[in-house]
Amino acid sequence: MRVSEKNKLELAGAAATGMITAYHAQERPETKAVVSNYGERTFAELNARVNQLARVLRNAGLKPDDGVAMLLTNRPEFVEVYYACMRTGLRITPINWHLTGDNASYIVTNSGAKAFIADIRCQEPAVEALKDNATQLNLSLAVGGSIGGFQNYDDVLAGESTSNIEAPEIGSQMLYTSGTTGRPKGVYRERELPGKAPSPVAATTTRTVESAGFQAGQDLVLCTGPAYHAAPLTFNITLPLAAGVGTVLMDKWDAEETLHLIETHGITHTHMVATMFHRLLALPDDVRGKYDLSSIRYVLHGAAPCPVHTKQEMIDWLGPVIYEYYAATEGGGGFFIDSEEWLSKPGSVGKAPAEADNKIVDDDGNEVPVEEVGTIYFRSPPVKFVYFKDDDKTNNSYAGDYFTLGDMGYFDDDGYLFLTGRNAETIISGGVNIYPQETDDVLLKHAAVGDVCTVGIPSEEWGEEVRSVVMLKSPTEDNAAVVQELIAFCRDHLPHFKCPRSIDIVDELPRLPSGKIQRKVVRAPYWEGRKRQI
Repeated sequence: MRVSEKNKLELAGAAATGMITAYHAQERPETKAVVSNYGERTFAELNARVNQLARVLRNAGLKPDDGVAMLLTNRPEFVEVYYACMRTGLRITPINWHLTGDNASYIVTNSGAKAFIADIRCQEPAVEALKDNATQLNLSLAVGGSIGGFQNYDDVLAGESTSNIEAPEIGSQMLYTSGTTGRPKGVYRERELPGKAPSPVAATTTRTVESAGFQAGQDLVLCTGPAYHAAPLTFNITLPLAAGVGTVLMDKWDAEETLHLIETHGITHTHMVATMFHRLLALPDDVRGKYDLSSIRYVLHGAAPCPVHTKQEMIDWLGPVIYEYYAATEGGGGFFIDSEEWLSKPGSVGKAPAEADNKIVDDDGNEVPVEEVGTIYFRSPPVKFVYFKDDDKTNNSYAGDYFTLGDMGYFDDDGYLFLTGRNAETIISGGVNIYPQETDDVLLKHAAVGDVCTVGIPSEEWGEEVRSVVMLKSPTEDNAAVVQELIAFCRDHLPHFKCPRSIDIVDELPRLPSGKIQRKVVRAPYWEGRKRQI
């Protein structure tokens, strides 16, 4: 049944201190909170484990505002670590387990983590991170098996009490985003202690929860993406669990398996990206038709633009259960649209509440009139984000009280936002941000490469895919062999999702008088003739 009005204040207080699992452990102890290939937890079991880990962290000397890093796949322990940090005032950093060991190790270092919890499936980067940070870490725990130098997670927890801890503190999270240059950057905001301004994502999350209509103890959510990513973590884990709704964690996304899980578990809610829509629609009719999807009543999507025809086909298939948001991990945005609104405004990402105070400006910083394309700016949150330990990047991200992701678009007469393009420094492929400079930097290490410019090109399946445009130091008669060699070189040094799927060889790259390559000019021909440039 739905959460009653009289419990809302109690719920809010429990969520603020990370005690929300304790509340639901009392109200619905046997309701499934987490289901995965690596185990299940009822709310009672989840809460007990959270309390045990909270005590382990405190006993290791960690205090409020200290950092904890976790390198965990989609499994119950991810949720346990998250809520143990929320309950003890710690700053949790989930690490993208697709990253190379060097980057994972850097994040442990840069975040100032005093505890590191790693998955046996991520053993190689975990060992490297531990070696590089041995003197910084008070505690290192291995989940799912033994890793040299780590204590066993289950064994350490087993010695602790399962009762609710005393004096819970409000924790925080710090997610890392790849930098346009250099290392990944932590998006950090001070803990939201009582009396401080509310989080800037509050408008988006409130509208999401209201539209989702979660029914505690009855609904079940499917988490389709990696839990370390901001959107799955928020929309498929923390928001439903706060409402007393369990989550099914997919180990790896697969189109038919998604339909199978929806039918098997009676899934009511999920979050997807446009690439998932495309792959679902590509399934043969007989495959799509053999699964009962009648339980689904809420499919939220965002993180990357969705082609109009793809979204229309999803609505035609599943009905008016598709909802969309547009916001930033750093805070701001708050745009939201349901199926009925979208059908009247195809292609829009919705309207934002007036208090969000978004604007669209020209190159001189002047607001543009309706129907005119410009750069989208969000008012910075009351508790401003910073890029952790990077004052220059932080300062360069703000324009007064506003900041931008580099997206382009326009408002129509009714205040609906339409996205049309993006700063060429960001590629969004399958809902994941890729910063091309990182790919450029790797290719420039190859002996054959004179210069390179990596851009996002149109992809029906991924939205964008990575393509590198390369100038060779010396011409060759066999460009095809060089291209394959360069792609393989990238894959040896970068996660595959950051590597070019194809490479074009050119004689010259367009440059400014300063010598800087004009990435927008390189990108433009691939998007020529398209109404939208994303």
